[in-house]
Amino acid sequence: MTTAAALRSACLALPGAQETFPFGPQTMVFKVGGKMFALVPQDATPPTMSVKCDPDLAAQLRETHEQVRPGYHLDKRHWNTVVCDGTLPDRFLRELLEDSYDLVVAKLPKRVQRELDWPGLAG
Repeated sequence: MTTAAALRSACLALPGAQETFPFGPQTMVFKVGGKMFALVPQDATPPTMSVKCDPDLAAQLRETHEQVRPGYHLDKRHWNTVVCDGTLPDRFLRELLEDSYDLVVAKLPKRVQRELDWPGLAG
């Protein structure tokens, strides 16, 4: 996932994901249930994606991977911006994206979680 197009495809593959442009035409914002789970600038070189993350894990990932940085123009406690330069495996990037999605869906109403057929829905 070393292009904005590949990141876009991965985001839109998640159930209920929608692409929006609230910050202008150059920044793709991906939402589920009206809440943002990923942000991808179209013109970043190398490509980047910002994803929501558990605060403790966010700090750990920043210490472990130089490509993972505090969220750019986002709450740095809960968001990381990841440089997608081919250094980190696609599977790892996909897991960060899926974790972000799950964090957002977990806060949505149960009705919406059921509509999404979200596997994290208890009961």
